[in-house]
Amino acid sequence: MGALARLLSRRSDPGAGGVATLPPRGRAPKDLLHASGMTTEQLRVTWIAVSWLLSYPDHDTFARYPAVRELASGLPEPARSALLRTVDILGERDDVSVQEEYVDTFDTRRRGCLHLTYFSHGDTRRRGMALLRIKQDFRAAGLEIGSEELPDHLPVVLEFGAGHDAERGAKILRSNRPGVELLRLHLAEIDSPWHGALMALCSTLPPLDADDRAAVMKLAEEGPEDESVGLDGYGLDGDAGDLAGQTFASSGCGSDAAAPGPVPVDLLRGRPS
Repeated sequence: MGALARLLSRRSDPGAGGVATLPPRGRAPKDLLHASGMTTEQLRVTWIAVSWLLSYPDHDTFARYPAVRELASGLPEPARSALLRTVDILGERDDVSVQEEYVDTFDTRRRGCLHLTYFSHGDTRRRGMALLRIKQDFRAAGLEIGSEELPDHLPVVLEFGAGHDAERGAKILRSNRPGVELLRLHLAEIDSPWHGALMALCSTLPPLDADDRAAVMKLAEEGPEDESVGLDGYGLDGDAGDLAGQTFASSGCGSDAAAPGPVPVDLLRGRPS
């Protein structure tokens, strides 16, 4: 993958702004891309590593574990330890058990959904427009996503931010921050081996604000929204309508998945676990 080659080559060249570079002091508070204190290169490295760990664990994914370890080794804490913890746990397991747990974690539970707009819009007509906005961000960077995948799939968004446009990738993540946080909390609750990957991802984002926390609590209590409409009821034209309809075929986060549960205690206390 081209993103890996670029990231590894930059790490090996100290003059190219590798991941070991400390973030410059005195950044303006409005610089949301670097609100976590990471450099752009550190963000890109973290995102591509998380993207690979959250991809379906096929042969190619397993083959990338050594690269994830190498990328993580130059990152600041807590991203470094979180990524290494995930890849070490997965690396000790047999391939079939990892695949089975991946499907159970991300394809059968609402809180384990990897489609970002499902958390913010559920199965509603607004989701088509949210997907279209993400697709437009991809197009603005010169990319087109195929019909086999929705543009809000978290590994896809992370690969986009890592390998193509960090600013737009960060914007998509920030606009879906409550869903990312709920996913992290859920993986912590079930003691998932992928929790470290979400810990690393959240370490690249600005802290949750009051509105974000309220949105996470509402999602945890009620789950994503739902509308009893067929495809004809979406009332959307062009790409937005196509994407709204595509969610029925592509997203494994529908109403048949496990229902939401109690609000996590750590969220109620106002601090992440």
